[in-house]
Amino acid sequence: MKKKIVDQSIQLFLKYGYKSVTMDDIAKHMGVSKKTIYVHFPTKDQLVEQSAVNHLDGIIKRINVISKQSKDPIIELYQIKKEALNHLSSEKNSPQYQLQKYYPSLYSRLKEKEFSALSGLFSNSIYEGIQTGIFRKDIDIDFVVRIFFNGIRGITDIKLFPIETYKIEDLLLNFSEYHLRALCTREGIIKLEIYKKEMNL
Repeated sequence: MKKKIVDQSIQLFLKYGYKSVTMDDIAKHMGVSKKTIYVHFPTKDQLVEQSAVNHLDGIIKRINVISKQSKDPIIELYQIKKEALNHLSSEKNSPQYQLQKYYPSLYSRLKEKEFSALSGLFSNSIYEGIQTGIFRKDIDIDFVVRIFFNGIRGITDIKLFPIETYKIEDLLLNFSEYHLRALCTREGIIKLEIYKKEMNL
């Protein structure tokens, strides 16, 4: 039952936002009593945390699959960007907006978990790009990975980029190209331009 509550809650939280959905809403959606939910999650904060962690775990798994299947690091980054857009929104009821505003401590822990889980993957991707000649040989991989994650956090920071002014899809696209152009060799830039035309970016 606990897993079912989390799975059903994730659906509602993603659709309406973590703050907007009440325990009553979840109970009604599941067709169970609110007491049943409180048996497994005594507070809404506990349910929000477990749901957010499980959702992030699912995203991390999908990103790992994308990384393994991508033909090169340039395509990989754009495919990861596309996956990210499935979970990010410029609306006020979006998960990342409400986590930042109403659950800042949890949001910070999720970002730490994300870095811990994915930093190795991005390091390997950059290394592969260097070995295949599409990324510069003089790159400090550890530095670039940390700058990349810091940049991603920056463009999803609603104080730095207010959702009333900036669209997350534009920010992700601009940041992806900014990041790649800083890493690419001449050969890499040529591939990037070809991919942009092929993928209509």
